[in-house]
Amino acid sequence: MGMPTGVKYLYAALAFLCLGLFFGLIAGVYYLAPDARAWLPGFEMLRPLHVSAVMFWILLGATGCVYGAMALMGHAREWGRAGRAQGWLWAAAAAGIFWSYLNGDFGGREYWEFNPVWALPLALAWLLFFYNYIRAVRRVRQWPVYLWMWMTGILFFLFAFAENYLWLFPYFREHFVTDMTVQWKANGSLVGAWNQLLYGTAFFLMQRISGDARPARSRIAFVLYFLGLFNLMFNWGHHIYTLPTAPYVRYTGYLVSMTEWIILARILYLWRTRIDEGQKHFHYFPYRFLVAADVWLLLNLGQALLMSVPALNLYTHGTHVTVAHAMGTTIGINSMILFAACFEFIGGGCAPGRWSRMAFWTAQASLLIFWLALNGAGIVKGFWQRAPGEVVFSELMRSLRPFFYAFWVAGAGLAAALTVLALGLLRTTRRSAVEDAAAENRPVVEPVAVYPDERG
Repeated sequence: MGMPTGVKYLYAALAFLCLGLFFGLIAGVYYLAPDARAWLPGFEMLRPLHVSAVMFWILLGATGCVYGAMALMGHAREWGRAGRAQGWLWAAAAAGIFWSYLNGDFGGREYWEFNPVWALPLALAWLLFFYNYIRAVRRVRQWPVYLWMWMTGILFFLFAFAENYLWLFPYFREHFVTDMTVQWKANGSLVGAWNQLLYGTAFFLMQRISGDARPARSRIAFVLYFLGLFNLMFNWGHHIYTLPTAPYVRYTGYLVSMTEWIILARILYLWRTRIDEGQKHFHYFPYRFLVAADVWLLLNLGQALLMSVPALNLYTHGTHVTVAHAMGTTIGINSMILFAACFEFIGGGCAPGRWSRMAFWTAQASLLIFWLALNGAGIVKGFWQRAPGEVVFSELMRSLRPFFYAFWVAGAGLAAALTVLALGLLRTTRRSAVEDAAAENRPVVEPVAVYPDERG
């Protein structure tokens, strides 16, 4: 029997993570040695290589999580030719994107800087993903919250991805403010879409670890789901405060952003419960990553709320504070959830070795220093932006050098720790939990208890 689809996607995602960490570490040298072009590839090439590899880690990992979870629920045979076609489309897109960068063929926009022709296989692959997902869940009558989150995440990603390429039409491309508004809106919505996929995965993993299906069907779970969906659709408004758009757009963005206080309050309210659960489950390695994601969610949500205040946004926009927030969410939240899923689906929740335990704690400590250093540099630059002319840019950059050294050293430690975790998973020889379920043709998450009508 071949390797399950979900496990294949997770292996590919881990490989892209290692690649993204490598490119990011090299690109970081430019912060310390601006003349590094003499002996390194240009920053204009390294940055998109790093960003695209990390985005493939997130998107392929999210896809693998959904496929792996569906297999554990008894849908391992649902993918067929459409699943194989999706994989080939991803491979073609990845090869084309990296070929474009290495040959200097930059034709896209922020985060999607490759030639737009390679967006077509990505879109087709995601359409097949949605088709496969609907085929898998069509017999489930009572959906827990994570099934809704996965469906809306897939749908809204398709919508925002298409919106991201509206600049190809002259109407948008020839009007600067409209173009920038759509671009920043689309990128904000894309992040919200893959957050739906990953947060749904977190709900699934918590149910699997605890053995209790009730939280995924509770009223509060669906309240938080709809609040997250509402933010996905409208929260982008705070990204465009600095653009001369209609005032109601900025007001709406601000009001929607402030609804995130409800999520923050809920996290704080449940904090004691999380601590109690941690005492029971912290020995289980995937659970540690979920706890880490919870902590980073708290930190980054608080930062996002502060950045959403217009008076503060004037200081943070376009500075390293924005980079710190992006890194904190991508690594601290998204990557921790993905590692929890990888250790659950590939490693079967196996007890970690000494190197894995050390790598976990090294990653958390390094990420904290990394995040603080970027925020420190961003705050200094933010004040400089509001007082132009007092200090020239070159002097500002020299004053930021201590932050950059801390940022690079912490980044190196973070890259090393995550690489150790990724290589440990890539080298695993034991059969995964997904393979166990597929081989025995049985769901690991029992449908009788969780999905009473699933057998059809």
